[in-house]
Amino acid sequence: MAGNPEPRFACDAMLGGLARWLRAAGYDAYWQEGITDPELILLCQKEGRILLSCDTKLFLFRVLRDNLLPALFVPLRRNPQEQLAHVLAKGNLPLRPPRCMTCGGNLVEVPKETLRDRVPPRTFAWLDQFWECNRCQRLFWHGTHWQRIREQLQRAAASQT
Repeated sequence: MAGNPEPRFACDAMLGGLARWLRAAGYDAYWQEGITDPELILLCQKEGRILLSCDTKLFLFRVLRDNLLPALFVPLRRNPQEQLAHVLAKGNLPLRPPRCMTCGGNLVEVPKETLRDRVPPRTFAWLDQFWECNRCQRLFWHGTHWQRIREQLQRAAASQT
């Protein structure tokens, strides 16, 4: 994992929370509710993604059993932040600028003046920096929730279990 400067992940259907935290940590993490094992493997093969799964049966597929596809077993009984620490540690991965936690798109800074009608008035008055996802057009800003997210990311990066 660490050899790839831009690792891209695909999380199995049970790891939606991990996908969101990987995106917050700055990594491209695909997740789709209800994706089947064969669909997930095919997606990883086509797009060069690292498969992340907590399903031991998935690792019985020949392509994973014989290490023909990069994959990592993620312990299910951990919370998403602990799972993130596990993935960061196994891949020796640093925290990066965040991506959209909803879809994984890149966040692009947007001039404040263009957002008056899209941002709550108090937030608009309080903050000067805003970002928009280049895929889903969701807006992001560093409110009080972002401080909590950043603290959890830093704990995950520091613990890397």
